[in-house]
Amino acid sequence: MSASSTTARSPKRIGFGGKSLSSWDLKLSPYLYISPFFILFLIVGLFPIAYTAYISFQDWDLVRGTGTFVGFDQYATVINDPKFWTALRNSFSIFLLSTVPQLILAVFIAVLLDQNIRAKTFWRMGVLLPYVMAPVAVALIFSNMFGDQYGLVNSILTDLGIPAIKWHSDAFASHIAIATMVNFRWTGYNTLILLAAMQAIPRDFYEAATVDGAGKVRQFFSITLPSLKPTLIFVIITSTIGGLQIFDEPRMYDQTGTGGADNQWLTITLWLYDLGWGQWNFGRAAALAWILFLIILAIGAINLFVTRGLVRDEGKKSDMSRAQMRAARRAAKEAVEASRATASQKTEVLR
Repeated sequence: MSASSTTARSPKRIGFGGKSLSSWDLKLSPYLYISPFFILFLIVGLFPIAYTAYISFQDWDLVRGTGTFVGFDQYATVINDPKFWTALRNSFSIFLLSTVPQLILAVFIAVLLDQNIRAKTFWRMGVLLPYVMAPVAVALIFSNMFGDQYGLVNSILTDLGIPAIKWHSDAFASHIAIATMVNFRWTGYNTLILLAAMQAIPRDFYEAATVDGAGKVRQFFSITLPSLKPTLIFVIITSTIGGLQIFDEPRMYDQTGTGGADNQWLTITLWLYDLGWGQWNFGRAAALAWILFLIILAIGAINLFVTRGLVRDEGKKSDMSRAQMRAARRAAKEAVEASRATASQKTEVLR
């Protein structure tokens, strides 16, 4: 094949009809490809959210499917109810007790799995096993373990000479028990996310640090943790959203599923479920759902602000104009050529 025929041949493109139709194909195809997801999200995601907002302003009758407009009365009733603040306090308490130890443990396990150990795949699959267990099964097992009278944990404590803990009547103890269930299920999942981020860190950094005499601990705090910041922010915000929406574990912690006799472990979603399907007050439940949505949105905005602050130097646009950038590139190129010429002259002199 001659060189002229190779250069004259234009790349063949497969598409619709003529030139004008092909142009529309290029413009519309990307939107058509992604449209199924957004259409489905519009039906099963956005419409229920908007309809919930409509119901939250109504005194809704589920049987008749109609309601009476009451303005912000449902929101005011929810906020003025002491149960709301109890549920909010419990949700944040369980979130803190679960997220902080969970992230520390996930980072520790991810560091261990990132080492050159045997049977890596086995250990990585092993940490994910609790995540694939049914939440109800986990809650049933742990609620029996944390039983007040015949639970495994209290039996061990009693054998050690430590007084038994009232896991169901004491609010803080119940939060620890529920947080333990959450940690059991989600630590492995977050470990794999952090492990994937660790493996994306160039190994040259660690080799250079080893040559400079940095130990494993110094490498972890100077290389690993700074490189994990964006991933850690993602894990923290997803854990926050999950912690505020926690339902399965407190629901299955006792037989009644109402958050305790004195609302010791009542969470926002548990109260929302009771308002909607226990008291059939869908207007108030919709208002509580929107308040929870706004709280999560506020935390998401804080996360965005923090993330921008942490990674603001990555991909930052230069302050130089295009002419200045061209001049800088030209000067750098001339400097490199001058350096090469000097090196060449030295080589000739040595010969």
